[in-house]
Amino acid sequence: MKNFYRDGGLVLSVTALAALTLAIAAVLYSRDSGVFWVFAPFIVLILGFTIGKLILVTRKTFQYFSIIKNEIDLADSASLYHSPISIGIIDREHRFIWFNAGFQREFKTAAQHGNSLETITTASMDLLLSGGGARVKYEGKYYKVNASAPNVDTANEIYIVYFEDITNEVVLKLEKKLSQPVVMLIMIDSYEEIFSGGSESARASVTVLIDKLLEDYIQTTTGVMRKVRSNRFWAVIEDRHVQQLIDEKVKLLDKAREIAVTDRISVTLSIGVGKTATNMAESEVFARQALEMALGRGGDQAAIKTKSGFEFYGGTSKGIERHTKVRARIIANSLIDLANNSDIIYIMGHKFSDLDSIGAAVGLACGLRNLGKSTYIVIDKSTSLGPKLIEKVESSQLNDAKNVNDSKDTKDSDYTAPLFIEPETARDAWTDESLLIIVDTHNKKLLEDAELYEGAKRVVVIDHHRKMVDFIENALIFHHEVTASSTSEMVTELLQYFGQAGIVGGSQAEALLAGIMLDTKNFSVKTGVRTFEAAAFLRKIGADTADIKPLFATTIENYKQKVDLVSDAVVYKNCAIASSETAGGDIRIVAPQAADELLDILGVTASFLIYKTGHNEVNLSARSMGNVNVQIIMEHLGGGGHHNMAGAQLIDKSVKEAEKLLRGAIDRYFEG
Repeated sequence: MKNFYRDGGLVLSVTALAALTLAIAAVLYSRDSGVFWVFAPFIVLILGFTIGKLILVTRKTFQYFSIIKNEIDLADSASLYHSPISIGIIDREHRFIWFNAGFQREFKTAAQHGNSLETITTASMDLLLSGGGARVKYEGKYYKVNASAPNVDTANEIYIVYFEDITNEVVLKLEKKLSQPVVMLIMIDSYEEIFSGGSESARASVTVLIDKLLEDYIQTTTGVMRKVRSNRFWAVIEDRHVQQLIDEKVKLLDKAREIAVTDRISVTLSIGVGKTATNMAESEVFARQALEMALGRGGDQAAIKTKSGFEFYGGTSKGIERHTKVRARIIANSLIDLANNSDIIYIMGHKFSDLDSIGAAVGLACGLRNLGKSTYIVIDKSTSLGPKLIEKVESSQLNDAKNVNDSKDTKDSDYTAPLFIEPETARDAWTDESLLIIVDTHNKKLLEDAELYEGAKRVVVIDHHRKMVDFIENALIFHHEVTASSTSEMVTELLQYFGQAGIVGGSQAEALLAGIMLDTKNFSVKTGVRTFEAAAFLRKIGADTADIKPLFATTIENYKQKVDLVSDAVVYKNCAIASSETAGGDIRIVAPQAADELLDILGVTASFLIYKTGHNEVNLSARSMGNVNVQIIMEHLGGGGHHNMAGAQLIDKSVKEAEKLLRGAIDRYFEG
């Protein structure tokens, strides 16, 4: 470097001298050309020496910088080769053309020239070139993979790929997650009902078995458990054991069912778990919500609540019918108090209202009108599946109202107002003091008129379907009985606590009985003691089964269509599946009837009807005799219902695609 500066200075000095000589020569030449030729040899000598020295210095300069560049390249190459981060270079086909020592140690199998990057990761190059990169698991270790192009000239030709070992970081994060404390609430289903009538010694014996079962389970974890009531347990376990419970398909529920109370009654548990909470308090809130969902879906299942929603496991039992009507009395009294503080009461069911939805609304509306309250049923008659029942109630409304008025000294005008109104009419007359009662559904998406619900500040829900995730949360009264046969049965029980106002007219009683008969398939499925008690009460106040039978009559065209559906059905895993490409007509009425008919086939435990209801909409109706929980199968397809009767709706799917999805849901159900 010293020689470089010395030679450079000499060149500059000589160049300056040459320039001065040339200047003097130019002056002399202009005055006396003879003198110029005397100095000419010296000028040439100086210029030649200067140019030669300049060439020498320039060559040394380029040599110097070339040596420096080679030294840097060698240093970079050694640094890359011995880098603690695994590095590989791939060509445009993503094949390795070079890799360092770290790569050879970490990826022994893949460290072969010509091997594809896909032997390690299938992440796209765009993702690897982005700042975030991709996380890859390879042979039990985790790596953060990034890529870069060396320069613009080689872009899309050569890439440098970096593999940073992040195994320790991932393991620490996973361990932190798995060790997160989780609150678990466990409840014995229908505790009073299953032990009613039994001896104290039998109760104590079964209770000991339940306590032992839960204690044995907790001992397999690192958690703790306390019994807070005779039928409720509170536990805290690590998140890792929740996953273990799921992986074992919640065998705890199966073991509980092995504990027999009587020859026909076994113990079932409902479990609520709160995961992904930020603290213990939030985890307990999640667990309570999960337990409420498990109980609302019939019990005998585990519900896990996370920040993103619910997960359900189990739910194979039908549930135990409640023998006490204390809850019905409390709900009836609360409903009367709420009605007395409302100016107008609107009753609304679900879309495509059936006999149960209409019957429950009619019975409740008549009872509330008997209390002197302005009550109306909000319904879209054009889409209702029970037009015969609506016509029957409307035609006999005036006569029944007069009979009730005569016994209550009430003005005819209070009862001659139209009972059924369109949703638009209800929305126009709505006030802040109005009360909305929703019957036969608790799902916001299935309401007859969602806009009316959204504008309501006071809401009551009466339903018997198993609880779904998208349920109505702002209800002042949420009367939910999954063991009830129908909503009409629940309304009939409520009317018995309305006093004299609960004695509705004959047509209204028949509407309620028609709803019960529809959902129980003429008292053949999901029929309990309370179902027959409700039917007996309705028969007592004037319901006539002979007058109800025409409501279930069908046309010859519908009957032929039903026969065609049944004859084309196929059996898959003891489940009958039939489908129809026909959209329109009475397919919404015929399909459920055909599903009921399929249950009469020997060996069929469940039936499914797939039918089009529009150019891009496919509906499914599911029925069972109780051995198969069709609600769970329909939930796999985004639907729901209850144990014996459920349905689903698929958008932008063909009938064949829907059948393929249905078979997959059936497979998942039988696989546990």
